[in-house]
Amino acid sequence: MFSGIVEALGRVAELRNEPPGCRLIIREPKIARETAVADSISVNGCCLTVVETDDQTMHFEAGPETLKRTNLGELRPESPVNLERALAVGDRLGGHFVSGHIDGTGKLLKREDMGEWSNFWFSVPRELAAQMASKASIAVDGVSLTIVDSEPDRFSVALIPYTLAVTTLGPLKVGDTVNLETDMLAKYVQRLAEAENWG
Repeated sequence: MFSGIVEALGRVAELRNEPPGCRLIIREPKIARETAVADSISVNGCCLTVVETDDQTMHFEAGPETLKRTNLGELRPESPVNLERALAVGDRLGGHFVSGHIDGTGKLLKREDMGEWSNFWFSVPRELAAQMASKASIAVDGVSLTIVDSEPDRFSVALIPYTLAVTTLGPLKVGDTVNLETDMLAKYVQRLAEAENWG
């Protein structure tokens, strides 16, 4: 379980082909030094298990399903990634409950920069849009954000200068792909509503 508050910006040190998946090696010394094998780390919002670590890097194994359904398959050496370690019991929850299980991907449709502030519009699959509402939470590449406007095929968020500076969202360009995780409470509400129609 995560909060969507990014701890650090890591860099892809290496991508090793390990059919049918790959080994993703991320460089971020501060987190790497405090991480052990089997720890869970959110990488661009996707919960991955550390399989090897040293004082500079963390190694993860990403299978074909993960590479296909997230933006991790688009990473290249030196690509930046948002990193967050799993919550510990008693931690402050500054964002919202994020599972690290990506629901789908979207693309940046429009970027409105206003000095150091920005409004972003992202595309969203319609099945996910049903779980979204204005003022609700969304995790975009693992970053906990508040939805401003929610439409059947797109949504907007307002980004403060700090978020733009310390996450992968700042450099995004129109057309870039992001990982999306909707609020888990919305999933349960939707499922309960669907269950009422079961025969």
